[in-house]
Amino acid sequence: MVKILVVDDDKNINAIVCSALLGGGYEPYGCFNGKEALEIMEEKTFDMIITDVMMPELNGFDFAKTVRESDGKIPILFMTALDDKPSKQLGYKLGIDDYVVKPFDCDLLVLRVAALLRRANIERSRELVAGNLKMNKDEHNAVCNGEELPLTVREFDLLFKLLSFPKRTFTRSQLMDEFWDFDSSATSRTVDVYMVKLREKTSCCDGFEIVTVHGLGYKAVLK
Repeated sequence: MVKILVVDDDKNINAIVCSALLGGGYEPYGCFNGKEALEIMEEKTFDMIITDVMMPELNGFDFAKTVRESDGKIPILFMTALDDKPSKQLGYKLGIDDYVVKPFDCDLLVLRVAALLRRANIERSRELVAGNLKMNKDEHNAVCNGEELPLTVREFDLLFKLLSFPKRTFTRSQLMDEFWDFDSSATSRTVDVYMVKLREKTSCCDGFEIVTVHGLGYKAVLK
């Protein structure tokens, strides 16, 4: 059974979320702050983390940062009353996978959990199939109709990221932070140029489309 760590200092919300996850067929484990969560993670393994942000001892931002330093794959979902853009930006920059604002519908929360777990399985498999395209992250190759696509390392990584999280929009800033590091010559226009190249090089692929989300960034939509 899928094990999910639920971290929230509000015991009522913690219990409600755990109950909803249990009803959805998951095995939830509740705790009440980031420090306690890290201690539990030293003894138990989890498939996903759902955490509040404003907590005593260790807040959600610091908790997520600590988790990401040791585990870059486990899905992390923020559930918080913080609905401001800077908080959301910080969360995504720290490596979380989704952000839910309180109050929320528990049924929808369970559906989002299921979606995140599906995406995580694609990411962890190191292989990805979208229509007639096959990608292998370990070998860093992409094959379409039996022919290897001439992708650069960065083009491959960008495409694998988009296809690992179909329908999720990645802003230009998010992509620059992850794939260009501290390259001072890179700009948002650089991301646009790479997307044009990716569309050209994947024109033979029939299983997805790279869509521009105007004013934000890009996403992959499966056909």
